[in-house]
Amino acid sequence: MKLLIQRVTQASVALKENSASSVSGQPEMIGKINKGFLVLLGVGQEDTKEDADRLVKKMLQLRIFEDEQGKTNRSIQDVQGELLIVSQFTLYADCRKGNRPSFINAAKPETANELYQYFIEKCRETISKVETGSFGAGMEVSLINDGPFTIMLE
Repeated sequence: MKLLIQRVTQASVALKENSASSVSGQPEMIGKINKGFLVLLGVGQEDTKEDADRLVKKMLQLRIFEDEQGKTNRSIQDVQGELLIVSQFTLYADCRKGNRPSFINAAKPETANELYQYFIEKCRETISKVETGSFGAGMEVSLINDGPFTIMLE
């Protein structure tokens, strides 16, 4: 499992206007947060619920928000931050050969969605506002990266 975590002052996700899930033909906002993390989550073939548990715990304990002295010393829980979690199988792109990425290391959609939903549930046990993308749909993600501050967890 891979998490690309971006500390944000705001972030949102909308279904693309050409997505079958978009009713009006216009981008439909499905998730929006203020201060917190935009998390792009990729699930690999070998990933388990135990991997998800470990990464949820690590992510929630990351001390990457500033304290009163301006030092990155506070967690998302300390600042009552919010989460926007978006599935992102392309984190498993293998570009070592040729010019077209291979995604053979990404989990099959059924398994990936199950672990994506599990990850979201575990986050909701601790964080009061957890928004999500739509698994497998075409989406438009917008954000204001705070810092910028971006971290990869595996």
